[in-house]
Amino acid sequence: MNVLITGASAGFGKALAERLVANGHRVIGCARRIDKLNALAEILGENFLPVMMDVSDTDSIPQIVADLPDDFKHIDVLVNNAGLALGTEPAHKASLDDWMQMVDTNVKGLMSLTHAVLPVMVERDSGYIINVGSIAGSWPYFGGNVYGATKAFVKQFSLNLRADLVGTQVRVTNIEPGVVAGTEFSNVRYHGDDDKAAKVYDGFKTMTGEDIGDILLWLIESPAHINVNRLEVMPVAQTYNGLTVAKKDR
Repeated sequence: MNVLITGASAGFGKALAERLVANGHRVIGCARRIDKLNALAEILGENFLPVMMDVSDTDSIPQIVADLPDDFKHIDVLVNNAGLALGTEPAHKASLDDWMQMVDTNVKGLMSLTHAVLPVMVERDSGYIINVGSIAGSWPYFGGNVYGATKAFVKQFSLNLRADLVGTQVRVTNIEPGVVAGTEFSNVRYHGDDDKAAKVYDGFKTMTGEDIGDILLWLIESPAHINVNRLEVMPVAQTYNGLTVAKKDR
């Protein structure tokens, strides 16, 4: 299979690319940091095609897809993995620029690449779109404002794609991870404050990017007649919490 992965230079995307190539698949690895993609290509070999792509630059996406070399033009699986969270401030103190960047990447970028790839999948009546969402799309938390809203969009967009694709053999899954350490997620969220990012994962056993890579590989290699609509996954140490009540002192 040919699998296009966004955000392939690190984290979930890198872990998945390594597993796919090891299993004999070809990967179109997309990210902004071409140097990291080229370094990965040196390790993975000719079955990994590094492609510079900034998904927030939506105007560039159709041409990038059209320019793929012949051996990689046939996209069997699209993994919309690129995404980010910025800031943990409450909404009234948050940066509007951070909000806009999250929407541009997590929503508009994902929409644009799906729009570029999906018609061909429908035409040949086969294909698979995996969107990397988050538990933040279902469960609100302090400071999650726009990030959670973008992931709620990804969840509902995935479900609506499933409805639109009735009668076709094109599959759609939204995977919704909880806390995952060992990626750049929190470092980006805290604007490069590595100490603050590391404290997010103190004191409990988290999931890793490799764990999510294993799950994504399982989805991709699952039988073509099975569709996993949503897959919410957390470390055992993470679970739901009660609703918060703010009481006033009398």
